[in-house]
Amino acid sequence: MNTSANTPMDASTHAQALPAMSPMAPVPSAASARRLSSVNKDALLSLGLKYGLLLLLLLALALPLAAVLGQALFDRGGLWAGMAPWSRLVANPNFVPMIARSIGVAAATALLVVPLAYLFAYGLQRTLAPFKGLWRAIALLPLLAPSLLPGIALIYLFGNQGLFKEWMNGSIYGFWGILLGEAFYTFPHALMILLSALSLADARLYDAASAMGANSWKTFRTVTLPASRYGIFGAFCLVFTLAITDFGVPKIVGGAFSVLAVEAYKAVVGQQQFDRGALIGLLLLIPALLTFCVDGWLQKRQRAQMSSRAEVLTPRRHWRRDGVYTLVLMAISAALLLMIAVAVGASLVKLWPYNLNLTLMHYDFDNMDGGGWLAYWNSLRLAIGTSIVGTAIIFTGAWLMEKTRGHRWLDTSLRFLTFLPMAVPGLVLGLGFVFFFNHPANPLNFLYGSMAILILCSVIHFYTTAHLTAVTALKQIDPEFEAASASLKVPLLRTYLRITVPLCLPAVLEIFRYLFVSSMTTVSAVIFLYSPNTVLAAIAVLNMDDAGDVGPAAAMSTLILLTSIAVSLLMHWGLGYWVRKAQAWRSAGKKH
Repeated sequence: MNTSANTPMDASTHAQALPAMSPMAPVPSAASARRLSSVNKDALLSLGLKYGLLLLLLLALALPLAAVLGQALFDRGGLWAGMAPWSRLVANPNFVPMIARSIGVAAATALLVVPLAYLFAYGLQRTLAPFKGLWRAIALLPLLAPSLLPGIALIYLFGNQGLFKEWMNGSIYGFWGILLGEAFYTFPHALMILLSALSLADARLYDAASAMGANSWKTFRTVTLPASRYGIFGAFCLVFTLAITDFGVPKIVGGAFSVLAVEAYKAVVGQQQFDRGALIGLLLLIPALLTFCVDGWLQKRQRAQMSSRAEVLTPRRHWRRDGVYTLVLMAISAALLLMIAVAVGASLVKLWPYNLNLTLMHYDFDNMDGGGWLAYWNSLRLAIGTSIVGTAIIFTGAWLMEKTRGHRWLDTSLRFLTFLPMAVPGLVLGLGFVFFFNHPANPLNFLYGSMAILILCSVIHFYTTAHLTAVTALKQIDPEFEAASASLKVPLLRTYLRITVPLCLPAVLEIFRYLFVSSMTTVSAVIFLYSPNTVLAAIAVLNMDDAGDVGPAAAMSTLILLTSIAVSLLMHWGLGYWVRKAQAWRSAGKKH
């Protein structure tokens, strides 16, 4: 069977197709030699960049995780420890109850958040409620705030001097405080998944249900709910994982309600028990890995349900339903805004709630514990550095894997390593950086405590989400662009810079924005890595709260939130002209 028309020629076939070289044969022209040289340079360039990316991911991800595993498996003398560390950990009378508390509060958070997020997503996608853009923007605001902000807001609302302290009777410090704080923190994450799950629906199924006389509730139970069950399950797993691995909220309002994430922090920072911290870190890795595997399985099942004949479902006006969901959207948005407004308001008054005179005294960070204004400027440096370096590395890496060819084992290894950060909690990654980069035998230990290691850790921590954004954009580009450039002997790098990047500019800017906001708000991944000269704003919030300066902690949280909002608006509006200019080809055909 002749397969030459379907497969590219390999090197030997290509050589046989050329005229045999002989003393009388013509010598290849200089132009031909230059073209072959250009092809070889492109291949070497892409291969070299892939090996560079592999080396980076090994040094900043695989080896730190191996260091965490090594701390759990070997004693301080480097000898195999066996099950002895685990036996000591389990023998602690507080350990098993602490696991039960961590699982209980994470499960309760998921059971509270997922139904609320589902109602919110349904109101946005399946009704004609007014002001949908406003409600969606409010629901996503928690993404722009550090996870410490809801804890501070809860103290001002239900703490010993809170506005509604009688409602909680002092029980905000413990289970209920963690539950409410985690609900605020995880709500937008669940919402984004459920918005996607409810965005696609086959209108034919709803027409059939209506024709068979099914009422709204029966249609919901038999059509809507089964179609979105994978999104519900995925949102539940994600919220559970975020809640059980989060460090910020339990540290602020946990009180004596000890959970795994805070215990790992205390073991490393307070007690210098690195092996204990590593063991707890490995325990935190288990739910994240399970969620990662479940998410992959759910995505495959979800794709299998899609039909090419499906008709888009368009919501119809239903006054009673739209009115009810408008109230739902307003109530949930009001609760989210209340948390933010209380934290912002408390930062602008002298003494909450006794003296409500406006003042900026809490913003005098240089006279407070926590790092002063240096912490804020360091966070800006970290966010800008992470955005620039991370966008360049992540988008280029995605382009290399999607648009260039290489060794199969190399591409497979890169794909595994780029997806691995999604399954690694920030606290575990931070522990790995401590154990690996702070080791005396590591020649890279000079990076420890520097801004460079903070940027590197942040890039790796948020790698997967940004990578998926880049891959989604790159898959929309027809391979004919690369084929045409190759046929015209245009260098690979020039094609990337002059064609690929402009075509994917919206995705590039979205990656930049995501990395900036995430770096401004992160706590868990960098809590072990800063030095007095590189203290960050989110860390300063934690330090000021520990020192009893709750007002300044609220002020710093507010500053982080406002900075994230300002940058997001700048990326959305301020750079609109640049994006439209680079994307002018999209609207070129509309004039005809």
